[in-house]
Amino acid sequence: MKIVQWCLMIGVGWLLLGDSIATADVRLPEVISNNMVLQKDIPLPIWGDAAPGEAVVVTLGESVARTTADGSGKWKIILPAMKTAGGPHEMSVKGKNEIKITNILVGEVWAGSGQSNMQWNVAQSTNAQEEIAKATFPKIRLFIVPLTHSGTPSEHVAAQWVECSPQTVAGSSAVLFFFGREIHERLDMPVGLITTAWGGTRIQPWIPPQGYTAIPELDGEKNEMLGMLNAYADGVGNYAGAIRTWNEEVKDAKPGDALPAVPAGPPGHPLNSNYQHTGLYNGMIHPIAPFGIRGFLWYQGESNNGQGMHYYQLKRGLIEGWRSVWNQEGNRDFPFLFAQLAPYNYGGDPTALPGIWEAQTATLRVKNTGMAVLTDITTLNDIHPTNKQEVGRRLSLWALAKTYDKDDLIYSGPLYKSMTIDGSRAVINFEHAAGLKSRDGKALSWWSIAGEDKQFVTANATIEGGTVVVSAAQVKKPVAVRFGWHQLAEPNLANEAELPASPFRTDSWADAVNANP
Repeated sequence: MKIVQWCLMIGVGWLLLGDSIATADVRLPEVISNNMVLQKDIPLPIWGDAAPGEAVVVTLGESVARTTADGSGKWKIILPAMKTAGGPHEMSVKGKNEIKITNILVGEVWAGSGQSNMQWNVAQSTNAQEEIAKATFPKIRLFIVPLTHSGTPSEHVAAQWVECSPQTVAGSSAVLFFFGREIHERLDMPVGLITTAWGGTRIQPWIPPQGYTAIPELDGEKNEMLGMLNAYADGVGNYAGAIRTWNEEVKDAKPGDALPAVPAGPPGHPLNSNYQHTGLYNGMIHPIAPFGIRGFLWYQGESNNGQGMHYYQLKRGLIEGWRSVWNQEGNRDFPFLFAQLAPYNYGGDPTALPGIWEAQTATLRVKNTGMAVLTDITTLNDIHPTNKQEVGRRLSLWALAKTYDKDDLIYSGPLYKSMTIDGSRAVINFEHAAGLKSRDGKALSWWSIAGEDKQFVTANATIEGGTVVVSAAQVKKPVAVRFGWHQLAEPNLANEAELPASPFRTDSWADAVNANP
């Protein structure tokens, strides 16, 4: 009798669910809501849920767009680009019900993601009380995605847009806020900032499936993910079979028979984790895509320390994956600006972190990327330098110069370009080398040089024009140079804008002996 009642309850539940779908109200994702900032100058996706076949009308100013929800109740329209920053505006989304969205601004929208140094909030940063007290910026809007992982793409998050104020700014990503404040003040236009970061996470959970399939060098990760999903499918199938068998046994049971135990299960989704492939993309990125943005900030890599140049391939997957998911008309290759990790005492191999620096620098080969070097913003025994103001400012230099065409800015520190050998001297050429100098006035630090024996020794380095000349008495025929190639390196080479040079090496030796600090 209880089984019959249980079945009837399920049947009634499905009938009620079907009725609710048939009369469903139009619903929007949380990122499309009061106080939002719409990205200027690009077509604007607006999307949501409704009853299957329901007509939906979206009105924003003089723009009116109509569509019909598909068989699963999903709908999406594209509004024309808004060319003028400002507001406030109102939007109406009408189906069987009507949603009115108010206090909308048009301006620049940036998202910030990564691990703890991006999640690190304003309240934890240098001069926190002062920064919070003066953070009355009604034209900066904040949206903070909660920490959420999922095995499958999520449609919604428990978040809302708020105006930036001393009451709301404390929990925002500090790097993202200080970046956004620079953009707001330099451009004099509204800015929307979306924080979606989780401390201690690897890059792999942030990459969408499109990123794994786009980069052949990530076939290992892709196949690992597919293997987990196949095993999960087998487990679900086995569970379904066990339930069918249990149903038959219960159906055939006679009065007084002992009933078998209900089979345990079903298995949990293997990607529903903040550690596994796609788990954080599903929970924390997919719910905001394809909301119109100008670009992304990224501060991550500590949890991938030791992966060397493979981290470059993983970043390629992340960038291509996110750009593919957004697929923004007029902004397909949106800016992707990232912070190079600061020196820190990880222990173990002191050249593992330089391997990540090398991979991060290589990411500049990807179209429309930029990197802030942080070798002078350090707390060697704390992985979280609190001076997030300068990190945000340096990232904003890349955006202002490359995205917003402020040609008068020096936006990068010196980056290695080439090496030539002149007798016993190695001559290093740089990009972004105007006004090369020692930022502390002392002799240039953290240079080493090696001959064919691959034994690096500490070297003397001097500035000659736009180059650095490197030599050591022990090395008569130099072959390779390393700069800042140690996890504790805080080298002092900078350009006239006080932006530090990125660590580099001219060799690719795996069996070299690194110079002692």
